Amino acid sequence: MDINEEINQRIDLLAKKYHASGQELVAYLDGLLYADYNTYWDYIHLDTLLSLQTPKTQFPDEEIFIMYHQITELYFKLSLHEMRQLSEKEDLTVEFFEARLKRINRYFSALTHSFGVMEKGMDREDFLKFRMSLIPASGFQSAQYRKIEICATDMINLVNKDLREEMRANDAGIEEMYDKIYWKWGATIDKTGEKTLTLRQFERKYTEELIRLANNAKGVNLWQLYKRFKEEGKNHEGIEEQLKALDLNVNVNWPLQHYRTSVAYLAQRPHDVSSTGGTNWQKYLPPRFQKRIFYPELWTSKEKEEWGKKWVTDVLSEYGPKANK
Repeated sequence: MDINEEINQRIDLLAKKYHASGQELVAYLDGLLYADYNTYWDYIHLDTLLSLQTPKTQFPDEEIFIMYHQITELYFKLSLHEMRQLSEKEDLTVEFFEARLKRINRYFSALTHSFGVMEKGMDREDFLKFRMSLIPASGFQSAQYRKIEICATDMINLVNKDLREEMRANDAGIEEMYDKIYWKWGATIDKTGEKTLTLRQFERKYTEELIRLANNAKGVNLWQLYKRFKEEGKNHEGIEEQLKALDLNVNVNWPLQHYRTSVAYLAQRPHDVSSTGGTNWQKYLPPRFQKRIFYPELWTSKEKEEWGKKWVTDVLSEYGPKANK
């Protein structure tokens, strides 16, 4: 092989790179020489990945349930990966901001459109049986989803809707707002006000981590980054469009796909089936009740008033006859 000028340049660059380690370049070349070739299955840890499905019952469709939730968490991780880039980038540009928002929206769009795997891909009677072995585990306990919410908007927008104005007027701190965050009402028993075991488990494991994240995200969440661009007079229309799409993806389309599936599997008259975590899915999932809106300043009064209403109406219309069986 001829050692041309291009190869010589690469050798010089490698020598400079590895000089700081105290080793000569030849040592690293020997390491490269002795190392095995990489393989697809080793690179993505395929054998480990495929071993992570451990059903609790003998029902075949439980594996579908497990794998789909694992896929969901990987998409959440992708979204948080993009959010972390935005919050940490020192020379953030409009183009970079918009491009990362588009990525996050693609992730949630893929999730939303893939939910047929859950909605139409499991035997209902088998599902209603194997799900009982999962108690009190629940998708409600997805910490990554809570992190996405915290990184997307100001904490006040995640507070229970009936308490937002009071807490805003009192200039409430992060811990106080976290204590009144909307999703805790979804795992509280209506009759007694007692927290479900699902919520207590989640709080023990994640409260400190989520509060720490919320404090760190105060000035660099997606809304604050957008406001910075707007105040500086930069072209922000594309960012605004993507933020509105994200608001709909996370707070309408995604939870209402859950709602559609819950209606398909759990709705039965005269009494609906409870969720495994004891959450009140009928009131917790529909955004028209909680008014989960990341960016209320970007929507009209009418849009906020009817937030998610048509979506829910269409779902109830579609599944009404089935739910009455």
